[in-house]
Amino acid sequence: MMLSVLISIYYKENKNYLSQALDSILTQTVRPDEVILVKDGELTEELDNVIEEYKTKYPIIRTLSLSTNQGLGKALNEGLKHCSYNLVARMDTDDIAKPDRFEKQIKVFEKFPDIDICSAWIEEFEDTTNNILSVKKLPETHSEIIRYARHRCPVNHPVVMYKKEAVLQAGGYEGFPEDYRLWVKMLKNGSHFYNIQESLLYFRFSRNMIKRRGGWKYAIADMKSQIDFYKLKLFGIPTLIYNILVRVAIRLIPNNIRYFIYQNMLRK
Repeated sequence: MMLSVLISIYYKENKNYLSQALDSILTQTVRPDEVILVKDGELTEELDNVIEEYKTKYPIIRTLSLSTNQGLGKALNEGLKHCSYNLVARMDTDDIAKPDRFEKQIKVFEKFPDIDICSAWIEEFEDTTNNILSVKKLPETHSEIIRYARHRCPVNHPVVMYKKEAVLQAGGYEGFPEDYRLWVKMLKNGSHFYNIQESLLYFRFSRNMIKRRGGWKYAIADMKSQIDFYKLKLFGIPTLIYNILVRVAIRLIPNNIRYFIYQNMLRK
């Protein structure tokens, strides 16, 4: 099966992390047929130099430049238009894919032609992949994923592989949170999901990430997204109220408590 890899990058990214991420997808046991790299606005000279170096070494890399920073969702929507193949793997510029990630995900699509989206577990690490902090595990089957989606995001976006046509039929990325909202739309549109029950990617984690996810801005955004999910008939009023109460509380508690909950209650 022919495979596109879709990546978005903006000026705050780390050049060394970018190199590690690109190395991890370009040395897979099953290599991609193309890599679409979306420059989300003007980049630093260092990042541009890394990209040009890899484009010279790997002609399968194609870049798409946006004049201004659009945000992840809009950048990915634009990148999807330029993906030549129906099967698309997402990759972020600071994560590290395991060597057989693409091989194992493609096998799922070959074995189960009705699957539209396949993700996996991820291992969250700090500094080096020898320092694993937690594993983000998700349910395996479609029916389990539907139930899980009523309370939490059912797909690990950094390690997802999906059919382009199914994403476009659901309307692509939009709003907040871009990934969770897309999965809900795809579920309601009849797409079939599957999560491989092992980690296929190292996800770069930092305490600052938890800090950034706090405050009223995110609390209000969470409330709005949950109301939208209710309107899409993902769940009823009781679940809507429960989800809003839990999410708002987590957004507003002190950072150290949020970090403790994140590490000890929301991860394995």
